[in-house]
Amino acid sequence: MSGSPQNIPADVATTRWPRALRRGPMETLATILIAAGVLMLLQPFALVLYTYSFVTTLAGVVMFTIVSKFPD
Repeated sequence: MSGSPQNIPADVATTRWPRALRRGPMETLATILIAAGVLMLLQPFALVLYTYSFVTTLAGVVMFTIVSKFPD
């Protein structure tokens, strides 16, 4: 089948991918999310930030794992 995604060259596939959803910006966002979760864990002032720190860090790690499969 000529229209299947397997036959599309890699450079054409990356040009069809939206720029905001490419690996570079999304990995940066995931890294910022992980860092925010760690900072929330280490701060001694707000219990609500500490409460959601693990969930925030975990969301960043899962996002980074998924985004690392995106095209450049």
